[in-house]
Amino acid sequence: MNGVKLRNVRRSYGKTPALDDVSFTAPEGQVVALLGASGSGKSTILRLIAGLEAVDAGEIHLGGARVSSVGFMLPTEARRIGMVFQDYSLFPHLTAGANVAFGLDKLGRATRDETALHWLDRVGLKHRAGAYPHELSGGEQQRVALARALAPKPHAILLDEPFSGLDASLRAELRDATLATLGEAHTTTLFVTHDAEDALQAADRLVILKSGHVLQEGPPREVYDAPASVDAAAALGPINIFKGVIKNGAIDTPFGPVAAKHLPNGSQATAVVRAEALTLSPGGGARVAALRPHGAHDLARIESQGATWRALTPARQPLGDTVSVEIQSAGAFAFSD
Repeated sequence: MNGVKLRNVRRSYGKTPALDDVSFTAPEGQVVALLGASGSGKSTILRLIAGLEAVDAGEIHLGGARVSSVGFMLPTEARRIGMVFQDYSLFPHLTAGANVAFGLDKLGRATRDETALHWLDRVGLKHRAGAYPHELSGGEQQRVALARALAPKPHAILLDEPFSGLDASLRAELRDATLATLGEAHTTTLFVTHDAEDALQAADRLVILKSGHVLQEGPPREVYDAPASVDAAAALGPINIFKGVIKNGAIDTPFGPVAAKHLPNGSQATAVVRAEALTLSPGGGARVAALRPHGAHDLARIESQGATWRALTPARQPLGDTVSVEIQSAGAFAFSD
């Protein structure tokens, strides 16, 4: 296996654990998103893979070879890792072409310049080879940084919050362009993000993290449709939560039943319902407390029996002050307490 593999990795800073028994695989040529809030351990994983820090336990394998374990750490420069930082970290005194050529010092001058132009062309910036970083837009700087990381043909690319700080339209455009380049290069990629949309749109596999633990790993559709826990479900979009007792194989919520046939009757459980799994129609049963535009949808806040939930409904759907609510089973889950 020529991708990246972490096996039972632990890392602490003093008495504070940053990673606790973390294991996952980034298959060769695939894009893997490390998704989690601040402090979940995402950036620590990148530093360990890059060889910037040592593991306290476990092993890291890169390109089929062990690069980190207790008492052993292959130097960063020997790992063939490409890194794109959040601030891009381009050399301000070098042109775009010279920035990309910087890591190709083992090649002859002509070959180095030719290779740099090739990778700038791959990211659509060959015409900007002579521009300095301050003359480039934020999106252009990120593409130069990506070309610089890919030029030495690394075993893996590490991206730290690659799309943060960009406006929505540029964010989507740059995300698509980056994915296209990575796909053509067939490079194993790990990228850190706290944004569920970026993770779902960009990744072949997701690794959801919380407080240094892996909550779930798998293909985006599989993880979205079958979350392993309440926290895993919450990481991928707005959810509604209701705690109750299972009766006749279901949890009776104020907005309808949620199936829980896999759990024993009489046990305490938590129902989780995604906002888009609530279908609203004119009628009775719940009060519409608020209705706000949300892109292609409207975000409704509905109330019943003292509970308030959020629902994503088709934009401009005519709804009255009260609505009937139907819970779609595909977006409703039950977890044992």
